[in-house]
Amino acid sequence: MPLRGTIHDLAHRVLPPSCLHGLWCHFNGEAEVQDTPGLNSVLVSRLLDRRIGCWSFLLETTTERYVQLAETAYDQRGGLRHQRESLKTTSARRIRDRMIEDIKKGAVLPPVVIGVVGGEDYVTELRSLTSEAIVGSIFANYKAELAIIDGMQRTTAMLEAVDQQPNVKSFPVRLEIWIASSTDSLIYRMLILNTGQVPWNLKQQLQVVYEPLVSSIEKKIRFARFLRRNERRWNGGEFSADAMIEAYIAFGLRRTEVDTQEALADEFSRLDMADALTEKKYDHFFYNVVQMMVDFDIAISRFNPQTEDDRGAELPIGREYSRGRNVLDTQPARIGFIVCHAVAILGRIGMDRGESKSVERLQSLQEACNATTIRINKMEIVELERFLALDVLAEVVRRRPTSAVGRWERSFFESAFKVLVEENYQVPSLETCWRA
Repeated sequence: MPLRGTIHDLAHRVLPPSCLHGLWCHFNGEAEVQDTPGLNSVLVSRLLDRRIGCWSFLLETTTERYVQLAETAYDQRGGLRHQRESLKTTSARRIRDRMIEDIKKGAVLPPVVIGVVGGEDYVTELRSLTSEAIVGSIFANYKAELAIIDGMQRTTAMLEAVDQQPNVKSFPVRLEIWIASSTDSLIYRMLILNTGQVPWNLKQQLQVVYEPLVSSIEKKIRFARFLRRNERRWNGGEFSADAMIEAYIAFGLRRTEVDTQEALADEFSRLDMADALTEKKYDHFFYNVVQMMVDFDIAISRFNPQTEDDRGAELPIGREYSRGRNVLDTQPARIGFIVCHAVAILGRIGMDRGESKSVERLQSLQEACNATTIRINKMEIVELERFLALDVLAEVVRRRPTSAVGRWERSFFESAFKVLVEENYQVPSLETCWRA
């Protein structure tokens, strides 16, 4: 009793009233539960990451409630169980089995890290909200947009443990929730969090925050049509979410050789992207460059002669470039456009321009691109056909090597669009680019 009294007195002196109930529950063997929408949780602590303007919240909840939350968040993305590749090695499967057995025996795992993009106003509002209001607002308003940025294997192990032993549902689990004002901040936190570990490949890492990143791209760029999964491109200004994700990577790395399928053997690529994120290069420049590509694509797509081929069908060799939109139909062409503009605006990796010079170069290219699209829109169809020089492009592409075709095409289009950039879009026709 004297010990309990001492702690009680000390608590009243140094702890805020909101913490005293949790301390009382601890000494009396009671669970402190807050009645919130979707998740009964205890908010353990909250810290502001001043580096990137994110809030970090540490919560405690039950395995059942966390699993329900995770399944809800990933239902519309194909289900949580399909987000990770299957374990292929014997050792990996044994480690997973051991984790499941540990969970069933009551092991406490490191916190699962969840990311939420809440917007500037919401992040600012979090300073004044109570613990109950914060937890309630997160799971009432952002449940479908949550991204598990660290702990997918632990989450799937929890799912299997619950299936095998139902009483696991009542076991406690810790969550760390990062609430960011922008997708860039969330991606930066994910990249730095995983630095030094055996990484996922780039494609896997960006798929973790796929929905918030895609939403950000869709909001900030005026596409003629933004293509989701399984939708096809029919006209200029239509680009898929997956194509934009790869363009996002290429812009940060400033090179066309982006293999999204292979793991990052070195950390330099990850650090290059992190640097671009912290210096706001994506927010200030990436979206503007993509908008230039979209506007240019819409303009040149006015040249759309009727052919005998079915709409959207694969054209035979020599006919791949029969319409204006065919110029940017392929991903190598898009990546070439993005990368040459990124280098021109930001400088090469290791030789970065200052922000003022980058802004000046961006404005110059935007003005030149706008002037060119206006000029193209005023051209007669015959004049536009001469300007595009698609016959020259088709002939050059037809002579491409039979091996490493993708690599050759990326290099070719980067060199072609580099001419356009270096000449500030002041070319008599695109034949100058195709023959560079």
